[in-house]
Amino acid sequence: GSEMCIRDRKRPLMPTTDLEIILYPELFDEKRRDVLRTGEWIVTAWRYPTGIAALRITNSRGYIEALPFMGQILWDAVFDGQSLRMDNMFDMPVPARQIVETYGCFAFHSGLLAAGCPSPEDDHPLHGEFPCAPMRSASLVTRHESCGVTAVTLSSEYEYRIGFGHHYVARPTVTLRAGSAMFNIGLEVTNLAKYQSMPLQYMCHMNYAFIPEARMNQSLPDGAFQLRRSVPNHVAPTRQWLRINEDILAGKIDADSLVGAEAFDPEIVYFADDLPQYGKTAEFRMQARAHHNFVTRFRTDQFPVATRWILHNADQRVAAYVLPGTSRPEGRLAAEAAGTLIHLDAGATRTFSVTTGLLAQGEAFDRKAQ
Repeated sequence: GSEMCIRDRKRPLMPTTDLEIILYPELFDEKRRDVLRTGEWIVTAWRYPTGIAALRITNSRGYIEALPFMGQILWDAVFDGQSLRMDNMFDMPVPARQIVETYGCFAFHSGLLAAGCPSPEDDHPLHGEFPCAPMRSASLVTRHESCGVTAVTLSSEYEYRIGFGHHYVARPTVTLRAGSAMFNIGLEVTNLAKYQSMPLQYMCHMNYAFIPEARMNQSLPDGAFQLRRSVPNHVAPTRQWLRINEDILAGKIDADSLVGAEAFDPEIVYFADDLPQYGKTAEFRMQARAHHNFVTRFRTDQFPVATRWILHNADQRVAAYVLPGTSRPEGRLAAEAAGTLIHLDAGATRTFSVTTGLLAQGEAFDRKAQ
């Protein structure tokens, strides 16, 4: 269970303080080193044989493994003995310019000048320029209270600039709290241009594990998720896949169940649009018997669109029960046509935050931790 920070009423409250530890690339080599040990926390740094630097942040419930200098990709997440990550073909991250070249991670940041699957008319890479971007700096921030370290945040920073083009700085973060298997994935982006706006399209792309026969539910009304009707370039329809689509549209397949979803190859995708009409926050869950609840929660003004992506074959198995986004992941031109492409003014900043992870049986969602 969660270790609560209990204060002694007879003693004065200690001020909350943050301590920042700079993570230099030279710190990472093939020998694993603990860079922080305090209370329940262990933070370990190393470099894969492929040359990719990795950082594991461990608390009493499990750990997150992140790539602090490569898009701050969350390579893995394991809590209460349960991996949250999709089954994939990669046993370690590899150098890549596009995310599909190292597609084995739990989560990545899709965007930012464009996101999703480009149409034939789009000129951006799949999921945009940011997922594998080289971060210029990274640091650990530990939050200290009277009972010790209550949270650890990994923060990275990337500056994008092109002559005669766009110029921005983006700061991805991931924050773990003591005793919790829920964590926060954040992103802050600032348009550094002095005179022109920039397009902004973002999706927090979480590739959750496929749990056979799992049941999904959400704080949206029935029918909010609609089957994707378009066929992107990377999908080659088969006769069986077309029949599955027909059965979903006819109501013969439950969109909130993974029963029979082992047949979802190629992928099956759903969209839910205009989420603010359903409330200020949205919450999504996936649960199977004898398993934990996978839970994701976010603000709908930050993420007005939700996508569900399910795929199952011998090489890759994923049940991304919710992908929060500023738009559908159909490329920049589609977002512009739909009116969901953000135009971020010169000097302006946007922030995004997703709370996700797992809850044990009977464990309540701590809304203060968002």
